Amino acid sequence: MESVIDFKNVDIYQKEVKVLSDVNFSLSKGQFMYLIGRVGSGKSSLIKAINGELPVYSGTAKVLNCNMNVIRDSEIPNLRRKIGVVFQDFQLLTDRTVYENLLFVLKSTGWTNRYEIDARIDEVLSIVGLSKKHSAMPFRLSGGEQQRVAIARAMLNDPELILADEPTGNLDPDTSANIMNIIRQLSSAFKITVLMATHNYNILRNFPAEIMKCEDGKLMKIVMPSEEDMLNRLIKFGLSKGYEYELVYQTVMKMYGPKS
Repeated sequence: MESVIDFKNVDIYQKEVKVLSDVNFSLSKGQFMYLIGRVGSGKSSLIKAINGELPVYSGTAKVLNCNMNVIRDSEIPNLRRKIGVVFQDFQLLTDRTVYENLLFVLKSTGWTNRYEIDARIDEVLSIVGLSKKHSAMPFRLSGGEQQRVAIARAMLNDPELILADEPTGNLDPDTSANIMNIIRQLSSAFKITVLMATHNYNILRNFPAEIMKCEDGKLMKIVMPSEEDMLNRLIKFGLSKGYEYELVYQTVMKMYGPKS
């Protein structure tokens, strides 16, 4: 199957500082993959390299059949029209309605027919369950609703790839699960490739998929630890902070243990 993303022996730099070296990974059509790692480990830099925000000088990097080693600045907007991006902080225009937020994107990407514009906005809002929110201002929406608008925005141009950078980072667990259901369903139904950066281990556990980790300047595939192993690690971490075993155990089991 043809790769949507294919990086081979790529070094990624922020200015003159190498943040990831010898990156090798690929994603095929409709594949879902998590990207994890500590703050500053290179997750955002990798996403920016995929999106054309950071240049690629070494190795070979292809995104949606574009050679990122030689892509011209004038070609990057065409690439980005095929990529939907979902941010942790939503990045909606706060002085415009939901409809106007989506209208702004469509006009910016070349849509001119008002009937087609309205039909597409209706369609994407319906997909995320916000058919009646056209005239709502973002500050009137809950965090989960704002993120659903952001997902609708990412879907406007029928993307082949979605880059999601901590999309549940500002949301409570129940809302996070709702957002994850939407993203996973979109990936499955429309065969959209998704690369999602996250630090939420409940998400990794409840919505399993392949995992890549940025660590010590490298990108590596990892296996999600078993539930028992993860609970033991959390308990060990709590004990290392000087808390009593029983308090740590009860707290961890209440928050992360098996659901009755």
